[in-house]
Amino acid sequence: MTESTKTQWITEELANLKQTGLYTHIRTLSSPQGAWLIVDGQQVLNFCSNNYLGLANHPRLVQAAQDAIAKYGIGPAAVRTIAGTMDIHLELERRLSTFKGVEAAITFQSGFNANLAAIPALVGKQDVIYSDELNHASIIDGSRLSRAKIIRYAHCDPDDLRRQIEDNLDAGFGRALIISDGVFSMDGDVAPLDRIYEVAKEYDFLLMVDDAHGEGVLGKGGRGIVDHFDLHGKVDIEIGTLSKAFGVVGGVVAGNQRIIDWLRQRGRPFLFSSAMTVPDVAACLAAVDLLEESSELVDRLWENTDYFKREMQGLGFDTGASTTPITPIMLGEAPLAQRFSRRLFEEGVFGMAIGFPTVPRGKARIRVMISAAHSREDLNRGLKSFEKVGHELGVI
Repeated sequence: MTESTKTQWITEELANLKQTGLYTHIRTLSSPQGAWLIVDGQQVLNFCSNNYLGLANHPRLVQAAQDAIAKYGIGPAAVRTIAGTMDIHLELERRLSTFKGVEAAITFQSGFNANLAAIPALVGKQDVIYSDELNHASIIDGSRLSRAKIIRYAHCDPDDLRRQIEDNLDAGFGRALIISDGVFSMDGDVAPLDRIYEVAKEYDFLLMVDDAHGEGVLGKGGRGIVDHFDLHGKVDIEIGTLSKAFGVVGGVVAGNQRIIDWLRQRGRPFLFSSAMTVPDVAACLAAVDLLEESSELVDRLWENTDYFKREMQGLGFDTGASTTPITPIMLGEAPLAQRFSRRLFEEGVFGMAIGFPTVPRGKARIRVMISAAHSREDLNRGLKSFEKVGHELGVI
């Protein structure tokens, strides 16, 4: 392959993405996260971020990060097993395990890395994973890395999970792991974890839930989906992120002490990638403090969610199957979703279009992410813009 042609396929693929309306135009922020942003030089209402509780620019998190930098510096400059474990890492893990009501926790550089660490450490090529068909990319990639057989079951369908297990009981697999997202990031629906647990218990299989969009949202004071279903001590592994409701960045695996001990020995991102940075850890600790002190932010998040969804449905928009602050505005085809997004931006609302391959073809949408940081005036402003663009483009 010559220099002039070896990347021609990329040029052709990019042109095809643009022609079919699937090319992602990445906008640039020049302000802190919050209800309002400066995006590509324009002030816009923020309906895109996973900043559920408005903590990404909270003064207490900012101050905690600054104080920690003054004490510890910035980067650990080592992996956790050599010279990268600081006392604040251990403090954060203790605090998170208490917050989640589990025996132990281990932190990683991101929620994605938490899945890449946990899944391959728990199952291998002689084993099997039963995975919800709409599980997130990090679960998919972690499962592929494990080399275990991946068997998908119908979305949020414990009966189909049981059928798939029964059909494969004689297949000769070793260990078995059931994995589901807790809150599904594109549709905003909640996994029936109580019923999935009953299946896992029946067959004595390991059960893992990715609570990335449930922490800070579901359960008492945002303690997550396990708390929501009162399944403490019954779910073996909880995967979490510190980059959404916690407002920072990082990942966590929480659960059984033996499993956490094993991940300290065999979780590859823990062993071979530098530890979470000092300001991130300190800011996460401040976030835990806030969540343990009061449920005010979580309560406000749900008040905003209920109001916005009710009003959008009243306008005639389809908000899908969501029962959480994730509010998909279903539009169908990707080109329409991209036109809708561009018009919203012109109206001062930042709502990104999501299409294939993130969601199936024909199910493109604007995914609105509601936050406790939004005021009622902010939500009304967004509703007016959606109503105007919806009429203009014939959606409502």
